[in-house]
Amino acid sequence: MGDSVSYAQWSLGPYCIGMKLRALRTQKRLTLARLAAETGLSTALLSKLETDRMIPTLPTLATISRVYGVGMSYFFKEPSRHTLSITRKAQLLGQDRGTEQLRKTALNAVGEGSLLTSPDATEVGPRLVAQLIEFPAGGTASISDCFNESRGLVYVLEGTLQLDSGGLRETLEEGDCLYVESDMTLTWSAVGKHRCRVLAVSPGATVTAA
Repeated sequence: MGDSVSYAQWSLGPYCIGMKLRALRTQKRLTLARLAAETGLSTALLSKLETDRMIPTLPTLATISRVYGVGMSYFFKEPSRHTLSITRKAQLLGQDRGTEQLRKTALNAVGEGSLLTSPDATEVGPRLVAQLIEFPAGGTASISDCFNESRGLVYVLEGTLQLDSGGLRETLEEGDCLYVESDMTLTWSAVGKHRCRVLAVSPGATVTAA
């Protein structure tokens, strides 16, 4: 039985079902208690599903999908694109014009326009949006919360940012920069007991992280 469970967890790992469940709940701004009331499932079970300590049965997944308004294909769709590139603070400082290089990287990665580091979400030219996103301690968001079209650039201004993607985990410290273009479910969160503030540059509309 143990081998069967291990194989099931291994085979379902790339689909990141737990991460998708957690991201959906965050987007809907639901607590585990509220989701339990909506689905008739226990909070303990829902917690285990979100942290991949238990594999959901199809009927259970269907029940949760109904509450979130998504189809079952949402959890099993194969990613068609996934690009993740990290530039560390030390690399930027080692360049002659680190700030200017960051600006050029943002523009080249996301599209043409002018980068404006406004404290509020601000439309920049015809295509770009720059926004300051703050993650409170323990706060999380999905890639769709931060970026339109699931692509953009993040520069960590303060604190430590954790990125979970496809079973992999990356940690970005203050001064680190990341470009991502992906249709996978990615989850951002502040590490430790301190907030994390980032500058995010992407095309399209903006959404504030929970």
